[in-house]
Amino acid sequence: MVRVLVTGANGYVGRAVVGLLSRAGHEPIAMVRAVVPAQRLTTRVADLLDEAGLREALNGVDAVCHLGGLTRARESTADPLRYFRVNTGGTVALLDAMAAAGVSRMVFASTGSIYGTPERQPMTESLPDAPPHPYAASKLAAEWAIRSQAGTGRLSATVLRLMNVAGGADPDPTRLIPRAFAAARNGSALEVNGDGSAVRDYLHIDDAAAAFVACIEHMPPEGEFTRYLVGSGQGSSILDVVAAVERQTGRRIRMTHRPAAPEPAVLISDPTKASTELAWRLDRSDLETIVRDTRLTW
Repeated sequence: MVRVLVTGANGYVGRAVVGLLSRAGHEPIAMVRAVVPAQRLTTRVADLLDEAGLREALNGVDAVCHLGGLTRARESTADPLRYFRVNTGGTVALLDAMAAAGVSRMVFASTGSIYGTPERQPMTESLPDAPPHPYAASKLAAEWAIRSQAGTGRLSATVLRLMNVAGGADPDPTRLIPRAFAAARNGSALEVNGDGSAVRDYLHIDDAAAAFVACIEHMPPEGEFTRYLVGSGQGSSILDVVAAVERQTGRRIRMTHRPAAPEPAVLISDPTKASTELAWRLDRSDLETIVRDTRLTW
């Protein structure tokens, strides 16, 4: 049993990680900025930019799953310094607090968008980094801080570069699958960029959470840094997603096509390294399951 502080525990992925850690026999401790009423788990209130609060939150902890931070790529372009302040600066503050508290194990939630627009598909961990926006750049800078701390011998670190997490109670109405359900429900038009042929790798929220639990159970020795690309290994176009939502709802979705955005045509991961080294497996990341599980919450 591992006592794991989960930063960002009130977030979409954070809630799933807390729940699965508990079911796997570990003791998750939710670090949040504000307590949610009637929350039935150990909760500690702290902010990533409050080093004194971080030290208190780390008391008695064995490891950290660091999921706290800002996540919207387009927003980061408009307010880049805020993203570096929270995602990079907050990670540095957490590393400082961990060193002071003697906590030497970390699993960090990063993003597959760091690879930018590689021509080679599917993507693997060997690709060069090419962050296309401040969000990805702030995560990459945080990774470098983590890698450097591990290089001192005082930290065991694993980084998960996640693809497009989806399914379940997705709280973000700006993401494609929730928007498609809203269009089906309301009869409104679904706006898409281009002709709908852009292909992405969708990872079920439960499979994403399972990767964090696997990392906690397979941590490298102190002084080592490991990175995994975590996705489904399958590609689904916008049109595929719309068709799947239509099958689930029994309703046609009307689409409005905007000009194509300057974005990659295809982004698909190769999760072989994670599945091999972490004994982690994909159970729910086929598109039909992701869409069906999203429907149950909409």
